[in-house]
Amino acid sequence: MVQYATIQPSYEKKYTFAAMNTAAIIPARYASTRFPGKPLATINGMSMIQRVYDQACASGLDYVAVATDDSRIYDHVKAFGGEVIMTSENCLNGTERIAEAIAHLETKPDIILNIQGDEPFILPQQINLVVKALQDPGIGIATLKKRIDSEHDLKDPNIIKVVSDRDDFALYFSRSPLPFKRDDSQNWPDFPVYFKHLGVYGFKTNILMDLVRLPETPLQKMENLEQLCWLEHGFLIKVLETDFQSLAIDTSEDLAKAEAWAKTIQ
Repeated sequence: MVQYATIQPSYEKKYTFAAMNTAAIIPARYASTRFPGKPLATINGMSMIQRVYDQACASGLDYVAVATDDSRIYDHVKAFGGEVIMTSENCLNGTERIAEAIAHLETKPDIILNIQGDEPFILPQQINLVVKALQDPGIGIATLKKRIDSEHDLKDPNIIKVVSDRDDFALYFSRSPLPFKRDDSQNWPDFPVYFKHLGVYGFKTNILMDLVRLPETPLQKMENLEQLCWLEHGFLIKVLETDFQSLAIDTSEDLAKAEAWAKTIQ
């Protein structure tokens, strides 16, 4: 059994590393409403947060760290040898937690990735797809989508749907099936325009710092999706399509599916 050391983090500590261009911060909190302790849940013997961390490291980014407000997650990341930054309990969402973590870095990255802590199967190729998009001077925010291939996923409110324009910029994100299928005579395979959003965001760092200063908006409050706030304030979000399947862990019931999924890719 691993014994975790007791560490007393300091908010004043500065994390120093070599000059870099890209970084990933993985926001992780213990007090999830639907699944308390989710980052520390194990999938075939490895914690979810370690799986996300390892996948981010495998992408070749210059720096990867977990940002948390919980000492149990902090100690666990330290125990497996990962970088971790302690943040306050006052962050309203993952983006705010990342912005606070960046303040601890003496060298600021040009590009920052928000890789959600419930995406243990995110692939390095998917992370690099987002990084490549952000190398375009005209793109400040980028994320991923995958075509939905089941009606179950379409109707699941925990799976966020996204609609994009012809240039692959987001028009809207929703927990509801989107767009509405007006003609019930069309069967599922005949209407392949549904996409789900995957849990990775990339930002130009200066853009991210602007986003966390935005006031909440009505659509954001209605759907509880912070990316709607960015859209309502006029920010463009590039949405790149990926064919790689991913399995987000939203509830404790998802763990059984994750265990089976992990065995197929090991």
